[in-house]
Amino acid sequence: MIKDKVVIISGASSGIGEATARLLARQGARVVLGARREDRLQQIAQDIRARGGAAVWRTLDVTRQEDNDRLVELAKAEFGRVDVSFLNAGLMPVSPLSAMKTHEWHQMVDVNIKGVLNGVAAVLPSFIAQKSGQVIATSSVAGLKAYPGCAVYGGSKWFVRNFMEVLRMESATEGTNIRTTTIYPAAINTELLGSISDASTLGAMQGLYQTYGIAPERIASVVAFAIDQPEDTTVNEFTVGPANQPW
Repeated sequence: MIKDKVVIISGASSGIGEATARLLARQGARVVLGARREDRLQQIAQDIRARGGAAVWRTLDVTRQEDNDRLVELAKAEFGRVDVSFLNAGLMPVSPLSAMKTHEWHQMVDVNIKGVLNGVAAVLPSFIAQKSGQVIATSSVAGLKAYPGCAVYGGSKWFVRNFMEVLRMESATEGTNIRTTTIYPAAINTELLGSISDASTLGAMQGLYQTYGIAPERIASVVAFAIDQPEDTTVNEFTVGPANQPW
């Protein structure tokens, strides 16, 4: 059941996060939105509330543990608990290693890896105490298969794959009933390409997404499906992409 569940969403100001927030709110969830862009969060929350939904927000830099902790505190203060944490914030400034964009390598590690660690650290004590909860994370098809230009990005998404599987296994062993879902999107039309600074890579990716890209609402529906499963059921992984994408 989705209705009345309290769902934290990072990366909620656009793309998959925004689409998921709007869909879950329509289905009766109480959503807690986090991202860096205050104006976008405010507008999305206002739209949800205007349509009868429940939404609160707080600015969030996922690389800061205290920001993640405060988002959990907000959820508890406003709605009394947390049921789901959707770890969706991410960067994709892909480029060949020979381009030596080392600053971007570290950005991806900070957001795509440390952001997941911080988000889980913020919510895990609550989930352990209540012996229930669900962690959903956005990985990538680059977390399943190696692609040129994606050495660091793909590595960060492979980390998510391993981390989430171990979280599932440990929860089962420890009896804390924490469900996990990892999503591997292919070409989804979001703002993700905006972080690519390598001109040749950007051109190639723009062409790919223009040819194959599908709407972020497609991922939102998968998130809703995972949340809606019975509490004794974990749907562990989803690979999701355009039906006409041939790889």
